[in-house]
This record gives sequence, structure tokens and C-alpha cells, in this order.
Amino acid sequence: MRIRTNVLYSSILTCSNYLFQLITYPYVSRVLGVERIGVCNFAVSFVHYILLFSTMGISILGIREVARCREDRQELNRCFSSLFYLHAVATGIVLLLYVGAVYFVPALYPYRDLLHIGTLQILFNLFLVEWFFKGIEDFKYITYRNIAVRFLYVLAVFLLVRSPEDYPVYFGLIVGTIVLNGLVNWRYRMKFVRLVWQGVSLKKYLPPFFVLGVYLLLTSMYTSFNVLYLGFVGGDTEVGYYTTASKMYTVLLGLFTAFTGVMMPRMSNLVAQGDYGAVRRLSRQSFNLLFACAVPLVFFCEAFAPQLIGLLSGPGYEEAIVPMRIIMPLVLVIGMEQILIVQLLTPLRQDRAVFVNSVFGAAVALLTNVLLVHHYLSVGSSWVWVLSELSVLCSALYFINRQPQLGGIIPWAGLMKNILWMLPLLVIYLLAQGLGCNSLLWLAGCALLTMGYVLLVQVRVMRNDLFVNVFVKLGKRE
Repeated sequence: MRIRTNVLYSSILTCSNYLFQLITYPYVSRVLGVERIGVCNFAVSFVHYILLFSTMGISILGIREVARCREDRQELNRCFSSLFYLHAVATGIVLLLYVGAVYFVPALYPYRDLLHIGTLQILFNLFLVEWFFKGIEDFKYITYRNIAVRFLYVLAVFLLVRSPEDYPVYFGLIVGTIVLNGLVNWRYRMKFVRLVWQGVSLKKYLPPFFVLGVYLLLTSMYTSFNVLYLGFVGGDTEVGYYTTASKMYTVLLGLFTAFTGVMMPRMSNLVAQGDYGAVRRLSRQSFNLLFACAVPLVFFCEAFAPQLIGLLSGPGYEEAIVPMRIIMPLVLVIGMEQILIVQLLTPLRQDRAVFVNSVFGAAVALLTNVLLVHHYLSVGSSWVWVLSELSVLCSALYFINRQPQLGGIIPWAGLMKNILWMLPLLVIYLLAQGLGCNSLLWLAGCALLTMGYVLLVQVRVMRNDLFVNVFVKLGKRE
């Protein structure tokens, strides 16, 4: 299956995920209110943080190793079984520690009911094995399954979440999507792979499992842990502001993450074959696609942050506007990180470099959390995230430039051209704001204008071939 088809399915998957969120979140945020949303998001972040200890590096390691041996059925069975058993041992240990924390950490008492439900998420995450399906590049199945489950989730939200007291139901539905996906995935994987005991080696995968896991844990210092720290320091309302501010960023970055997820197994194969010419070509195409999408999205969201927050969450969330404006440039920053780390350093097996990146980012996050969050709350947490990601990007650039076959791989001139070509649109945005054009109709008009202008610039001026292939020709059969 060619990259273009995989990108199509992965893009549909990601867009549907966030489309369903954009359908439910405005409803849920209005029904539950900012404080209850903060409670739910705190619990979600805590469970997600605990999950990092059970999954460790399986999400990265699994894709890489499955992609490497997917042509050999016996080796694939051994690889899958080894990784699954390793994940199972980690999950069992973490579940015991999680239950102990819920019952013996006083700060978690107010969230105990939600965290009981979260136990199911930790358990069924073991059977999700999403890394396996990404490794064999079965994005068609992932897409169809996820859309079906998300559709049921949306229906259940509108039927069952009717008042602020229904916030445990809302949290339970979030966990329920993991449970259902896990059950369906575990049954479907039998079509491709089976569990075996012979030839299984946990020792072989243990070092990268922990190294990549520590990378994800340290990365969480400025993602999941950031929310937990803000919750302990500033309370549930500040968590509500911060998570609402990051919601639009999450949606937009997810669109590019769809492309990155497709490219990682392909890059692993190319590296294994020693075809660095193709690696460079695909990497530069990835950067060009990122710049074409991220730059206009950042400009648009910075200009219309008040309208977008109002549309997303309604009244009472005005304090999320400034955090959103601080966070939005991360669409570009983290997009570049994903190319450097996920598409290049990880397939090159530069696990030490990936680990050092995360240490650097975590150190910056720890320092800035202490310095900023107590005084500036959700605004401070936003700056913590931005400063941490910038430090990781700088570190990743250092390690990439040390690879002789990858030096100078980032098309900086292309980034500057994209920024310069956005300046005329910025003038229009500012004029619209100055004239008081704040209606939903004006927002939709500016969005359509942006899409048309960007398409014209990329096709006629920038001559971005990959942009044309992905966004103009995807409807054509191969």
C-alpha cells in the first residue's frame, strides 16, 4: 500500500477523532461547566500519566519492530508475543501501584470515583495493541474501527450526559472507548498474528522498552504532568481553562500527526535498506507539508482566539484565550519535533539521542513549573509547555546535524516563504477584528478565504508537490 493511501486513511482517522471531539466538547463544556470539566480532565491526565508507566516505550518500539519483521510470519509472532508479554508484566505492576495511590494519597480522594473507573482503561490498554496495526500499516482497519466506536461514543454522550452531576458518566464514556477498542482489536489481531511461547525474548526488547519509555515519561513533564501540577496548585477551574486552551491545538496538531504516524514504519524500512536518499526526500516533503499547514493555522488561531474559544466552550471560558494564544505556535514546533524524532532519530535507532532530548525538556519543564505556575496558573503552564518543547526541538536539531547523511535536512527557506506569504492574510484578519466582525459567519468566511489562499499559494507559488498530492489528488484511485 502506497504512502498516499495510508495518509488518506490516517488523515480520515485523525480528522474523525477530533471532529467527534469538536461535536461533543462544546456540548459537554456547557453542560458540566468549567469546574467539572477540570475535574474530568484532571482524572484523564492522571490515568494517562499512569498509563505511561505501563506502556513505557511500546507505542514507539512496537511500531518499529513490527515494521522491521512484518514479512516473516514466524518472526512476527515471536516479536509480537515478546512485546505483549513485556507490556503485560509492566501493566500488572503499575495496576498495583495505581490502586495503592488511589487509596493512600490524600490529594486523590476527591477523584476516587473517577479513578476507580480509570482502572479499566489501564487494563484494557494492554489489549489495544494499536502499535501492531500501525507497524503492519493496516490503517484502513484502524480508521473504520475507530470511526464506529467514536460514533457510538458521541451518541452516548448526548443521551447520557444531561446535567453537571453526570460528569462520572462522561468520564466513564471516555474510558469505555478504550475498553471497546481493546476488545475489538484483540480479536482482529488473530487474523495476522498469534501468541507464542517458543522463541520469545523479553531481554532483547527490555532496554529500548525502558529507554523509549523514560523518554515518554520525561516528555509528559510538560504534557500530562503539567496538568496534574496545575490541578494541585491552581485547582480544577484553572485546569478547565488550560485544557480548553489546548483543545484547538490538539486538534490541529493531530492532523499532522496522522501523516507522521504513517511515515514512521516506512522510514524504518528505508533505514533498514540503507536508502538514505529516499529518507532525505521524504523528510523534506514532510517539512514542506508541515509548513504549508501549520503556518496558516497558527496565524488564523492567534487572530481569532476569542471567537474560537467562544465557539468551542461558550461563556465562562474567557480566561482560556491568553493560554490558547501562547500554546498555538506549538503546532509548528512539535510538528518539527515529530519529524526529527519520530521519523528520523527513532528509525535510525538513536535511542540515546531521543532520551537526552527528553531529559533536556523535562529539566526545563521542572524548573519553569516551579517558577511560573504558582504565580501565573494556566498562563504559566502554557509557557512551561512552550519553553519545554522549544528546548527539545533545539536538542533534536543538534543530534540530527550530527548525522552526516541528514545534515541540513530542514528547508528553513521554505518556512520563511510560508510565513511571508501569510502576512497579507494577517492584515485581513486584523482589519476584520478592528471592524468588530466577530460573528460566526465572519469566522467561517475568513476560514474559507484562508483555505483558498493557502491552496493557491502552495500550488501556484510554492510548487509544493506533496501538498498537491495529499490535498488535491487524494480522491483519485491509484
